[in-house]
Amino acid sequence: MRLPLNQRIAILLHGEIRGTHGKTGLAILRYSESPIVAVIDRESTGKSLLELTGIKRDVPIVSSVAAALEYQPEVLVIGVAPKGGILPEDYWHEIKNALSGGMSIVNGLHTPLATIPELKTLVKPGQLIWDVRKEPPNLEIASGMARTLPCRRVLTVGTDMAVGKMSASLQLHWASRLRGWRSKFLATGQTGLMLEGDGVALDAVRVDFAAGAVEQMVMRYGKNYDILHIEGQGSLLHPGSTATLPLIRGSQPTQMILVHRAGQTEVMSGVPIPALAEVVRLYETVASAGGAFAPVSVAGIALNTAHLSEPTAIDAIAQVESETGLPCTDAVRFDANLLLDAVMQH
Repeated sequence: MRLPLNQRIAILLHGEIRGTHGKTGLAILRYSESPIVAVIDRESTGKSLLELTGIKRDVPIVSSVAAALEYQPEVLVIGVAPKGGILPEDYWHEIKNALSGGMSIVNGLHTPLATIPELKTLVKPGQLIWDVRKEPPNLEIASGMARTLPCRRVLTVGTDMAVGKMSASLQLHWASRLRGWRSKFLATGQTGLMLEGDGVALDAVRVDFAAGAVEQMVMRYGKNYDILHIEGQGSLLHPGSTATLPLIRGSQPTQMILVHRAGQTEVMSGVPIPALAEVVRLYETVASAGGAFAPVSVAGIALNTAHLSEPTAIDAIAQVESETGLPCTDAVRFDANLLLDAVMQH
């Protein structure tokens, strides 16, 4: 199953339109081609989505699934991604109400829903529960074979988690398609899978097979496209992140784009973000593994400036370019063409 492009969607986002765990729902609002008919957030009911988020989409914010039914949604997307991927307790009754109201469920959390007996009894013919975070079948250990592909493989890497790697990859993908290239966005997280319909939910894969799962996906598409834009996960700087190295080894990138949130100085208390030039060197060193693999350049920097005014964002971009000597822009706020030009020059 995938998020159907022809079905009406409601997004469950209680307390998170303005919170810190709503990135899945907000990304669906920003990037999905599906008709989105309601956002459910009891704390922002009746307010303007554009004013709250800057997302140019005219969607009403309602207080509950029951209130959303007025807009005849067919699919409920769970739009939160809390720490640990566990379903919040106060979401259960909303999910039951959605199923009782005839809606399918798209669930990107670690908590699987399709196998819960109480929910299964509520699923009627024509309804589905799609648990996005599942390990693909028939996985093997990676062998580095992506090196043999003729296509460009552009991997986004980050100074931290949740800094905008998926958004940067999507913007690069769209820019590539506008230039007439055969481009494919490869999703590696739950939100990307909801948008693209296929990919690998990397944090659902056993660590021994993580690089192999990425390699399998890259090999499946690499011969049919000019350029693959591989969604990054995690960060080599974050002590809780295990996803970045398997992405590097499995995809064997030809270029990397470093993603950073402007002004951020720590990944967590006591763990500083080094100077960006040092982070660039770190990723290039790890990617080449001291010569075991071909050199891989960080071609440019995607700077997340969503929290800054436009003049301040422009100044921040110029400062990063000065500090690193690399092309830099906010690929969402402006566009990804500068970064795509840099990719093509490497």
